[in-house]
Amino acid sequence: MVQRSGKKKRLNSVAKALSFFALLFVAIGISLQAYTSLSPKEVVVQKKPKKEVEKEEKKEYHASMVMVGDALIHNSLYIDAKQADGSYDFKPMLELTKPITSKYDLAYYNQETVLGGTKLGLSSYPRFNSPQEVGDAFIDSGFNLVSLATNHTMDCGETAVLAGLEYWNSKEGIATAGSYTSFEDRDKVRIYEVNGIKYAFFSYTTWTNGLVPPAGKEYLNNVYSDELAKADIERVRDKVDVVMVAMHWGTEYSLGVSAEQEKIAHYLSELGVDIVIGAHPHVVEPVEYIGKTLVIYSLGNYISAQDTTEKLTGLMMSVDIKKTVDKGVTTVSVENPKAELLYTKFNLRGKFNFKVYPYSQLNNTVLPNYRSYYEKYKAVVTQRYPDLAFSELTGE
Repeated sequence: MVQRSGKKKRLNSVAKALSFFALLFVAIGISLQAYTSLSPKEVVVQKKPKKEVEKEEKKEYHASMVMVGDALIHNSLYIDAKQADGSYDFKPMLELTKPITSKYDLAYYNQETVLGGTKLGLSSYPRFNSPQEVGDAFIDSGFNLVSLATNHTMDCGETAVLAGLEYWNSKEGIATAGSYTSFEDRDKVRIYEVNGIKYAFFSYTTWTNGLVPPAGKEYLNNVYSDELAKADIERVRDKVDVVMVAMHWGTEYSLGVSAEQEKIAHYLSELGVDIVIGAHPHVVEPVEYIGKTLVIYSLGNYISAQDTTEKLTGLMMSVDIKKTVDKGVTTVSVENPKAELLYTKFNLRGKFNFKVYPYSQLNNTVLPNYRSYYEKYKAVVTQRYPDLAFSELTGE
């Protein structure tokens, strides 16, 4: 009996051991099956975090930009613009170019003369003070980028500068550069955005006609120096997609580029500036790319009462700004530069009936021999950039 009982116990122990190992193998089998069922299908369908997906999606942003030259407001212009009630209306002077300039996302011009307004007394050459209605006409034509640093900024002193700034600061959606109310205002980081493209805008002058701001108030007119430009641009370069710089430089009435202009243009390109927009010569000068930097050495006059075809011919430039974000990498380019010549027509004897014409709308009645002028100034503008797209003449 004892022996059978011991055998039975041994059999029960073996049975228990076999059951344990059987359960263990079943468990391992289930685990292996569960493990193999995770791959590869379920791994493929696992969703990545939203941020990673957004980085991989290619996105493109576009903005169009147009640029014209100087608003040089001689007394004959504001006399012609004067209304019976004593106000001023410059809008009819721009009515032929408004359909062009108003269609762009960004529209730039150089306000050569300070808009101190009528309360301070209007004046003309050599020290200008202009009606603020000039600004109204340009805003009406779609302009929203205004350069204020010129050799005439200080013509009528601090009072006129501050009156002009008060006017511009009261306008919605207008970005000005080159003249400020304080150092704090001057050094404020201004980042603008259009169609998903962030940009910064600066303006400097190399000329002051000897009329420098009072000591301690240098912010009234941005006089160029390499150090100032470097500090300004480095403050924003990694925060924006595009940097634009308006430069008041060069030699008056010269169709060529000076050594100083070239030097500054190359330096600004090294700092990462995308577009350099030139003024001061009052005539057109060449356009070129320095690396990826588009340099327009002089747009000439947009509207003025000066006395030769050369000074009454200006340049209108347009570009496309393209930004692409692909897999977290952003690339920005300034593409498709196009040029159009402009002409300011007025009655030469009485200096009235001022109007800005695109050359493409001219004929021999408006400007005799206009085709030869077109060829002459086109050759100047394209001297360094022969492939620059130019508007064709369609007149008689």
